[in-house]
Parts: sequence; C-alpha cells; structure tokens
Amino acid sequence: QVQLVESGGGLVQAGGSLRLSCIATSGFTYWMYWVRQAPGKGLEWVSRIGRDGEAAMYQDFVKGRFTISRDNAKNTLVLQMNSLRPEDSGRYYCATNSNGVGRGQGTQVTVSS
Repeated sequence: QVQLVESGGGLVQAGGSLRLSCIATSGFTYWMYWVRQAPGKGLEWVSRIGRDGEAAMYQDFVKGRFTISRDNAKNTLVLQMNSLRPEDSGRYYCATNSNGVGRGQGTQVTVSS
C-alpha cells in the first residue's frame, strides 16, 4: 500500500501562497488527489491529476488559484496554492481517490483574514 507524507502547510494571510508537497514511499497510483477537511466539516476533494500530468481537474472553489502537478520520478505530488482565502483553511491531504483513501497525516493550512 502506498504511504503518503504531506508537508508545506502553515499560517498565511489572505492573498498569500503556499506550496504543498506529498511524497509517496512506493510510487503513486494512476490518479492522485488533494483533499481537504475544514474544522467541523467532511473531506472534500480539491484537485486531481493523472499519471502523466493529464486531466488535471479542480473544484470550482479553487479553480484559477490552485495548480496541481506531479513528478513521478521523484514520487512527489505538489499543490501550488495562490490567492488563498480564509475559507481555504483546513487540513490538506494527498490521497489515492476523491474520498481520501490512503491519505497521510496531512498538513495544516491556516489563512488569516
């Protein structure tokens, strides 16, 4: 089973940027996702990407602000987050499907207004 380790979260002011990374211990699955969980809310998928970087998709609430990418040679998945908003706050995970299966410990993102 793939083990995933997320990093890169932190505290940032609204309008700022963060770059999240996810490293897989044994390689990624074909589709990889970023999902997030805000306090008191359920998991929601944010973005996904295919094995060769194709078919990147974003939820409307991050479209135009977030960019997903992957480097299979380095077993690294990245989420570049720009123009952050307070509602983007939450714990972010990389996962093997949109329901968060296989996610790691996550990395906390806090956006202050």
